[in-house]
Amino acid sequence: MKLASLKNGRDGKLVVVSKDLTRYADASVVIPTLQAALDDWERLAPELTALAQGLEAGSVPVERFHERECASPLPRAYQWADGSAYINHVELVRKARGAEVPKSFYEDPLMYQGGSDSFLGPRDDISMPTDDGWGIDMEGEVAVITGDVPLGVPVDEAANYIRLIMLVNDVSLRGLIPGELAKGFGFFQSKPSSAFSPVAVTPDELGDAWDGAALHLPLLVRYNGEPFGKANTGIDLTFNFAQLIAHAAKSRPLCAGTIIGSGTVSNKLDGGPGISIAEGGDGFSCIAEIRMIETIEDGAAKTPFMKFGDTVEIKMKDKDGHSIFGAIKQKVTQIEK
Repeated sequence: MKLASLKNGRDGKLVVVSKDLTRYADASVVIPTLQAALDDWERLAPELTALAQGLEAGSVPVERFHERECASPLPRAYQWADGSAYINHVELVRKARGAEVPKSFYEDPLMYQGGSDSFLGPRDDISMPTDDGWGIDMEGEVAVITGDVPLGVPVDEAANYIRLIMLVNDVSLRGLIPGELAKGFGFFQSKPSSAFSPVAVTPDELGDAWDGAALHLPLLVRYNGEPFGKANTGIDLTFNFAQLIAHAAKSRPLCAGTIIGSGTVSNKLDGGPGISIAEGGDGFSCIAEIRMIETIEDGAAKTPFMKFGDTVEIKMKDKDGHSIFGAIKQKVTQIEK
């Protein structure tokens, strides 16, 4: 089943989307919003599934689906916790500044709690007051939406609480991160609103590309219209979503509608850092990573961060080449004063 939220008020209008992303059925006959559906998932999921089956069979009223009309599947959420499941990304950042990665990072996931009150739609601009010094960057990721997760859930049970999977552009302001982290109190200003894919899907939609706790397909990133990354989300994965959920629920329960992110998808190449698509590699899911490699190899970064007018596209295709989640397509623009 594929679900989306059309732009409508603060929490959107829930619709069920066809497998080929061309049509939708209004889900208000079942429940008006995705958050409300998640709050009563065991009862409502079968009804939404029946609506999805009717949509495919042509037995329910349908409308044309346009990704540009979508908010993020959850336009706002009770919680957004982003992990760092791909330690290659962390290794590069640390190596570029001459620091070792602590051994604990390979056993205990990194995770921060991001702002979840104002997610961007998948076609909304990334609007900033300046592109000078703030280091605007995209981060291509995968995320899951959970049901109610009990405190202290063990890893071998955590995946049972995954309800939906989607893609993320976790926007980062790299120029603001060092100053914030130096205070010893985490991210805030350096992590503005993130954007999620037009559609969130149930695990069964992914077939054997979903192993129960991780997705195994390339994440396709285009930057200013050119291929930038195609890192496989199932390769070089240090922590799967079961481990990330269990980590997040160590000291607190998680309410239905909690979003858990994978962190920047990052692959190695023959045991070393990745290389660009132009050079025959799988490229990158963020600009910071290529800058770190440039720093390691040449002593200084040369690839600039995003400027006004730059565009990013993030999507994923199934094994037959069909889009699964729709595409995040965003442009960096200046806030009008």
